[in-house]
Amino acid sequence: MPRLLHADTARFGRVLRAPEQYRVQIIYTQINRDAQNRPHFRSYTYGGQNLRRYFYPASTVKLPAAVLALEKLQNLRVQYPGLTRESPLRIDSAFAGQTRVDWDSTNATLRPSIGNYIRKVLLVSDNDAYNRLYEFMGPGPLNAALQARGYRRVRLMHRLSVGDQEPGSRHTNPMVFFADSSLQMPVYQQRAGLFAGAWPQLKLQGEKIGRGYMQGDELIQEPLDFSTKNYISLADLQGVLRAIMFPESLPAKRRFQLAAADYQFLQRYLSMLPRQSRAPRYDSLEYPDNYAKFLLAGGPAGPLPPGVRIFNKIGQAYGFLIDNAYIMDEARGVEFLLSAVIYTNADGILNDDQYEYDAIGFPFMRDLGQAVYQYELKRPRRNRPDLSQFKEVQLK
Repeated sequence: MPRLLHADTARFGRVLRAPEQYRVQIIYTQINRDAQNRPHFRSYTYGGQNLRRYFYPASTVKLPAAVLALEKLQNLRVQYPGLTRESPLRIDSAFAGQTRVDWDSTNATLRPSIGNYIRKVLLVSDNDAYNRLYEFMGPGPLNAALQARGYRRVRLMHRLSVGDQEPGSRHTNPMVFFADSSLQMPVYQQRAGLFAGAWPQLKLQGEKIGRGYMQGDELIQEPLDFSTKNYISLADLQGVLRAIMFPESLPAKRRFQLAAADYQFLQRYLSMLPRQSRAPRYDSLEYPDNYAKFLLAGGPAGPLPPGVRIFNKIGQAYGFLIDNAYIMDEARGVEFLLSAVIYTNADGILNDDQYEYDAIGFPFMRDLGQAVYQYELKRPRRNRPDLSQFKEVQLK
């Protein structure tokens, strides 16, 4: 990985010369298929000490929440066979700061559902949709389920974009699932929840970031403390994505317990472009093809490279840009996993909306994806991959 970056100092030189400033972390995983088309993985990293350093994961936490919400529904169906990811639901409120939901104009049924929240999370990284998945799961079970699968460097402890903190972050809303969109036939009722346990203790490096931060109109001249904010390591992020894309490559105890249709559902919306969705429906001017595709395509609105499909989840907040992707090009026999973080905040002030996303962050992500893709085009393979399995999850 370092050799690939240092070979192109024109594009990567500025970032490579200041690793402390940009906090770059990269995990590039080659995929080699054997004669039976089974995938084998070999990972390369860049970032040294930064790989153990805190970064704010932003919206990337939505992917584990989505997969675990589907797993919870799968488990609940044993007792409540009428429950599906499309079951209409009503969300109530039971603690300060919680909000009620009865309607969802983006869904074909006009009612909220776990399935539609997952679509919105994966298509356009909707924050409210993630918050509803967080409320359905509860933070305790959310963290415990990930730790049980071997994802140990994880701490999911608040909703997004609503100022969620203790004690509200420990409380989750009551909700009822129904068999009908008129909400007359309840199938499953979930009471308000309270997580009274201890948050995961991770002993992370560098959780105090910057030289100051804005709190309203006031500049607080001290680092912002992220020790009460979400975290998931880059390795665990890539691990969750691999478990969704290649469940058979993991031992049974590491796999998520999902039906084949649920895996296909996740894969479909991880790669679908916003304009391809019928419900929810998105304006292509507001949500261009590369809206949530930083690697290979980050920057001004535009299309993805011809023939390339990107299954991914991005994050963007506090100066951090993150992308966690499986990238494939069936016609050219290319596939790889690539996950990366970069921090762009030259003035050291957080919450001032003065980040170098456009000047440094997006170009770095785009160039990184292109460099790895070009390398993969030339890399010799003993067996050409058969990627036809992913045709089943394309838009139909």
